Amino acid sequence: MGYLTTHILDTAKGCPAAGIEISLYRVSGNSHRKIASAVTNADGRTDAPILPPDAFKTGAYELIFHTAPYLGDAASFLGEIPIRFMMSEDDHYHVPLLLSPFGYSTYRGS
Repeated sequence: MGYLTTHILDTAKGCPAAGIEISLYRVSGNSHRKIASAVTNADGRTDAPILPPDAFKTGAYELIFHTAPYLGDAASFLGEIPIRFMMSEDDHYHVPLLLSPFGYSTYRGS
């Protein structure tokens, strides 16, 4: 069964990033449909998969990490971070965000 998880690590502070809102969109061409949202907990993770097995479908998705409230004054550079990706098979997809005030990176985790 496929599902999607995510988490955020603050690489500048060396700790999980708590209290960040995350929105998940299903993408089809130029159309975006919001299908889920969550807020990171003290471990920088959502309390449950942001896309659980019963809602999983293969296709294109976009996570938007609403980082402005967390970053404060530095948010003038990275207020929102969109990450678009494909899920092409029924599997566990994990898309983490490594965050600093002036940069970020991501990868397909496990």
